[in-house]
Amino acid sequence: MSVPQCGTLVCLRRSERYMRNTVTYKILKEHLAEGNLEKGQSISIKIDQTLTQDATGTMAYLEFESLGLDKVRNELAVSYIDHNTVQVGFENADDHKYLQSIALSKGIVLSRPGNGICHQVHIERFGVPGKTLLGSDSHTPTGGGIGMLAIGAGGLDVALAMAGVPYSVVCPEVIEIRLTGKLRSFCSAKDVILTVLEHFGVKGNVNKVFEYTGSGVASLSVTDRATICNMGTECGVTSSIFPSDSVTEKYLISQGRGKDFRLIAADENAEYDGLFEIDLSKIVPMAACPHSPGNVKKVSELAGLKVSQVLIGSCTNSSYTDLYMASKILEGKTVSENLSLGVAPGSRHVLSEITKDGTLLRFIKSGARILESACGFCIGNSCSPPSNGVSLRTNNRNFEGRSGTKDGQVYLVSPETAAISAVTGVITDPTSLACDEFEVPVASIKNYDDSMFIFPVENPAQTDIEGIFRGPNIGNPPVCPELSEKLCGNVVIKLGDKVTTDHIMPAGQRLKYRSNIPLYSTFVFEGVDSSFSKRCIENRDCGKANFIVAGASYGQGSSREHAAICPMFLGVRAVFAVSIERIHQANLCNFGILPLTFKNLSDYEKIDSSDILEISDVPSQIKAGSSITVNNISKNYAFEMSLDVSPMQREMLLCGGRLNQIKSSL
Repeated sequence: MSVPQCGTLVCLRRSERYMRNTVTYKILKEHLAEGNLEKGQSISIKIDQTLTQDATGTMAYLEFESLGLDKVRNELAVSYIDHNTVQVGFENADDHKYLQSIALSKGIVLSRPGNGICHQVHIERFGVPGKTLLGSDSHTPTGGGIGMLAIGAGGLDVALAMAGVPYSVVCPEVIEIRLTGKLRSFCSAKDVILTVLEHFGVKGNVNKVFEYTGSGVASLSVTDRATICNMGTECGVTSSIFPSDSVTEKYLISQGRGKDFRLIAADENAEYDGLFEIDLSKIVPMAACPHSPGNVKKVSELAGLKVSQVLIGSCTNSSYTDLYMASKILEGKTVSENLSLGVAPGSRHVLSEITKDGTLLRFIKSGARILESACGFCIGNSCSPPSNGVSLRTNNRNFEGRSGTKDGQVYLVSPETAAISAVTGVITDPTSLACDEFEVPVASIKNYDDSMFIFPVENPAQTDIEGIFRGPNIGNPPVCPELSEKLCGNVVIKLGDKVTTDHIMPAGQRLKYRSNIPLYSTFVFEGVDSSFSKRCIENRDCGKANFIVAGASYGQGSSREHAAICPMFLGVRAVFAVSIERIHQANLCNFGILPLTFKNLSDYEKIDSSDILEISDVPSQIKAGSSITVNNISKNYAFEMSLDVSPMQREMLLCGGRLNQIKSSL
């Protein structure tokens, strides 16, 4: 049976006058600190809240310390410990002790290990409609599910936001995604965002915001909306956002935070840069196939493929609703003997709720392993699949090797698809279930347990922690070198399209070294070219520059600023790419690496690894404008690159990085 087309795209002309009436532009206008709200222009906005997690937070707070401030200056700063919780070796435990001590010293809220995943917990306890949120995690836009303008960034940008420095961003195009109808049984928000990814792909969406509108919005819960906003990140957009409506109000009341509610909706006359229409009633179960969230197919097309592992959880799909639905599908059944099933509740609160209504017991009886309320398997920190094994996961990324198994075949699916496939042992369309539809009860939280937060105190000296702790694995933020008059060196590596920050800086077992830049730098491109760091160090120590050449969508994926810090430490002075993703481009500028894009694709084709390139009069060329002349010494020709940066980024490149630029002004 053919499936009706669920989405159509309509292109619209943009009018600045109307764009200010979108939810996105209403919030931008309220927070505008510098610049004009004109598409494509650089603006600065006030940041109300910041969020960090322990894999990126240690460096972010070291950077904040380097600013010399006694306290954070933004409205709310929360430090979550949710990534490196396995704690094999002393390194992670030492980092966590540092994070607790710096939080106490600087007026930061600390979410202790076991309290849950930052994005899930932040919506539960701190998310406020109409506020701005900047987080050192690329999935920070999850907050758009509650009507926040939430943006992922590098740790340095978050450190500066905590110092009260407005965040610089390109004023975005806003794409309307208009929802009508209502999801059918066993179809979910995950299938909606995979439909969006199928249409938009993972590249070409830089400096855009997805804004959801239409009559279908009211049928989606806040956690449904959060799932959709979370994976909008995989499209490369700046953020995604839903209106704040009666559904939002009911959710906040259920969390005991009704006072935080604010109604925010686009005006009737609001116009957008584009329109993608989705009839929710025509959505079908979808899956992202290896090795990209944009490689989307219908689950029915994959039905029958043998599965080795099923994992339910992550910041994308670990809410109470997600787990309740999965457990009901598993009720009275046992997982296939050919696979293992793991379930990770998104927060301590969700874990508490599922112990009350039989959800947890249903999982246990089915044979599921109950995992920690942490990022865990999503970041390759546990539960790696077997060699060449098919792993169905409800998380948001399936980059090659990210699972911890180089040849692991990871498919991203909904909790419903994951649960039924865990029983059958093969990929199975949940809409084929021969069972009655069931309603998910609304969990009402009268007294939320906040005991796993450590809140700032008036006098830190009266607490048990004495000063700021630093273990032997924690160093200082590396200092960016001054900009040279001439850059001459080797193309150390030439890469293709869609190189992710996971390719640049491996996570998993290497995560614990993020506080130790000299050591962590030895793993740059480890899974792509194991000799990369050695060659860079040899060139750097001889006074030569190192250059990276890449194809389209370089630096997609995680916000990890180490993908810029560690190459900078190795002597990388410029990246030559067909295109560079937003967060990584900003991180490169923050650490003094020139983010150059090819004006002519033929020049990318001509360059070979080991070619010697030279850029003369570097400061003058940066000051002059958006074009940089490069000489290929090896092949005796010159070519032009684009330096597409904001005025602020131009200044920071001239200063040798953002920290050098900002210190004198604080």
